[in-house]
Amino acid sequence: MIFIRYEDWRSYLKYYPVTTLLIIANIIMFLVLSFNGGSTNTMTLIRFGALLNEGEGWRYISSMFLHHGFEHLLFNCFALLVFAPPLERLLGWWRYVILYVLSGIIGNVLTVAYYNRVGELLLSVGASGAIYGVYGAFLYIAIFQRRIIDDSSRKTLYAMLIFGIVFSFISPNVNWLGHFGGLIGGFFVYGLLIRLTRKRR
Repeated sequence: MIFIRYEDWRSYLKYYPVTTLLIIANIIMFLVLSFNGGSTNTMTLIRFGALLNEGEGWRYISSMFLHHGFEHLLFNCFALLVFAPPLERLLGWWRYVILYVLSGIIGNVLTVAYYNRVGELLLSVGASGAIYGVYGAFLYIAIFQRRIIDDSSRKTLYAMLIFGIVFSFISPNVNWLGHFGGLIGGFFVYGLLIRLTRKRR
C-alpha cells in the first residue's frame, strides 16, 4: 500500500524533500496571512496573491500557497503529507516540481477562464489544484502503468477520487473547476513527462 507512511521524520525529510518544502511553504504563508489581517480576510488574501478575475501571471502560482482558514490548510497539508511522497520518489524532484506547479496553473487558468466567461467575481486560494494534479498522475499510473501500483492502492485512489468529486460539488465555496483542471492537468503532464524523459534516456 503506497499511501501508508511508514517513515520516521528524518527518513521523510531525506526521501521527500520537495513535498516537505511545499508543506513548509504552505504553513509559512498561512502564518504570514495570520499576522497580516488573517487568512480569511479578503483584502489580505488579495494582497498576498489570491487568484482574481484579472488573472495576473504571478497569482496563478502565489494562490497555490495561500489557504482560507486553518481547516483548509490542514486538509491540503495532510493530502500532501500522505499521498504525494510516492510520486516524488517515482518522478524525481524536478519532474515532480514541474507536474505539481503546472497542474496548479492549469487548474487556475481554467478557473479564471470560466469565471470570466460567466461574469462572476473570482477569489480563489489553495493547493488543491496542484494536489489533484498528483491524483491525476496516479490515475494515469492506475490505468496505463498498472504494474507500478498495487490493487489496494488503486482502490484507495478510486475511492479518494469519487469522494473528491462528490465533495467538490456538494461543498459551498469550493473551486471545483480548479480541482478538475488540476486532475486533468496532472494526468496529461505526467504522461508527457514520462514520454519525453524516456526518449532522452
